[in-house]
Amino acid sequence: MKEHTIGIIMNGVTGRMGTNQHLIRSICAIRKQGGVKLANGDVIMPDPILVGRNLDKLQALAKANGVTRVTTDVDAALKDPFNQIYFDSQTTDRRVEGVRKAIAAKKAIYCEKPTALDIPTSLALYKEATAAGLKNGVVQDKLWLPGLMKLKMLIDSGFFGKILSVRGEFGYWVFEGDLQPAQRPSWNYRKEDGGGMIIDMLCHWRYVIDNLFGNVKAVSCLAATHIDERIDESGKRYKCTADDSAYATFETDQNIILHFNSSWTVRVRRDDLLTLQVDGTKGSAVATLRDVYTQRAENTPRPVWNPDITQPINFFEGWQKVPEYQNFDNAFKIQWELFLKHVVNNEPFRWSLLEGAKGVQLAEAGLESSAKRAWVNLSKLD
Repeated sequence: MKEHTIGIIMNGVTGRMGTNQHLIRSICAIRKQGGVKLANGDVIMPDPILVGRNLDKLQALAKANGVTRVTTDVDAALKDPFNQIYFDSQTTDRRVEGVRKAIAAKKAIYCEKPTALDIPTSLALYKEATAAGLKNGVVQDKLWLPGLMKLKMLIDSGFFGKILSVRGEFGYWVFEGDLQPAQRPSWNYRKEDGGGMIIDMLCHWRYVIDNLFGNVKAVSCLAATHIDERIDESGKRYKCTADDSAYATFETDQNIILHFNSSWTVRVRRDDLLTLQVDGTKGSAVATLRDVYTQRAENTPRPVWNPDITQPINFFEGWQKVPEYQNFDNAFKIQWELFLKHVVNNEPFRWSLLEGAKGVQLAEAGLESSAKRAWVNLSKLD
């Protein structure tokens, strides 16, 4: 058995997502389990170096998680040949500069989405990395959520018959900062800092839809900024310049219609923070982050419209829960393991920066649709 120790530059991991999902639940979890095992018995052992602007935060984070390497000098980390992968989870407006530095330093690239704030730049990153012969990828974590993996199994089994439509509900109430502290950073609500629901979530919906329901070919979207002012991390009021909600309808090349409501100004009365209801000719399913509930055509109740009596049907009955057919690991960790195998062992990894550009394309089309109040068609990116 051979151990392949691989240095990973982790830039921006002091943020919520970078700390929890990428460092603690992915890289540190991989290290604790003894690395990533290859088919030939070899092991990949990641060795992260935490990069950021605040040395005290970096040192505290490293100490808490058994990491020995930190720096505020990203250029020095990029010059070190031991570091083979550059990972970026900075705010979106800083990502392009970081990724381009890593391309110049000939590092494999793995980064959060969105990869940029516009299509030309996001597509250019893919082409620059590819032209340099560098392995590259973008985080598309929701594909490995237990609920979506179960939903994909149902699709592949033919459970739905012909899929007709999908209704997605995403979001929760993000406090303005007066009654309770906000659960999300203030930059999310400032367009000038790369914030906004559409640029954030339509990038997710692109890869979810493309991988489960066919390639998105058109979108109609309405953006809204429902909350005008919020309170930032220092207790100061600021004006919200980015959209906090998006109401979008998508059409795919499989003629499936999907409507997704995405909002940080909604109080949840549903099964989870994300639910997807898929309706088909032979059956329907409701997927949450971890579970899926199904109803076959032969078990569908026969409601009759009569508002003058109490509804006799309990519509939550008659649904069956899909069993836990395997142990499901953390979605971010699963994709990290796949990318490490791609870099070290040249195993397939199809979630490249091109897929990231597709997400930005849909977000940009959503913003265009909202501004024009019209459907926008998507062209093929290559």
